[in-house]
Amino acid sequence: MSSPKHVAIIMDGNGRWGLKNKKSRNLGHKTGLKKVEKIIKSSIKNNIKYLTLYAFSTENWKRPKLEIQFLLNLLESFLKEKIEKLVKNGVKLKIIGDLKKFPKKIQSSLKSAQKKSDKNKKLLLILALNYGSKNELVNAIRKIKEKKMKINKSSVTKSLYTKGIPNPDLLIRTGNTNRLSNFLLWQLSYSEIFFVKKMWPDFNERDYKNVLDKFKKIKRNFGNI
Repeated sequence: MSSPKHVAIIMDGNGRWGLKNKKSRNLGHKTGLKKVEKIIKSSIKNNIKYLTLYAFSTENWKRPKLEIQFLLNLLESFLKEKIEKLVKNGVKLKIIGDLKKFPKKIQSSLKSAQKKSDKNKKLLLILALNYGSKNELVNAIRKIKEKKMKINKSSVTKSLYTKGIPNPDLLIRTGNTNRLSNFLLWQLSYSEIFFVKKMWPDFNERDYKNVLDKFKKIKRNFGNI
């Protein structure tokens, strides 16, 4: 009957929500970002220690250039306007993914935000940006080879972006889509998975609490009886 220590969320359905409501995918992304703030606050309230959000995948670069630019602008404004509040609320920020493809200004803002929040311990907020699990695993194998380490589960785990972070106990995916979409494939091997029909902008704190309560009722065996 314990709460999850680490929750991972695939925030799916923003674009579809925007098209359905105002015929604008960008409106969906903007509304979805507001939801992020509420879920962070709810995570702290429910004593979640790690929250990983799939914000931008390696595959998202296939989207129209104008939509990508809007998403990058949203990220930049979030870092500029919300980081002080996050720091004040005890949130530590960590980025996982390959940031080299982002504009230098955003790379700098991300590094600054991580540094500002480095001493916080209430919640570790992990943003997956230009993240793809297959790329992460390839990079991990490359690191192991360069360091001439033995190839085993321990060396792979230590070579991932998530080194030192416990694997998610719980994965939530909104948007009525039942797949992992190249997200934390190694780390999610024994996570409890909840697929939610609501699109991300409609997912609220009550929905979140309902999933957390259902998780508490699960007996987790990890292959045992």
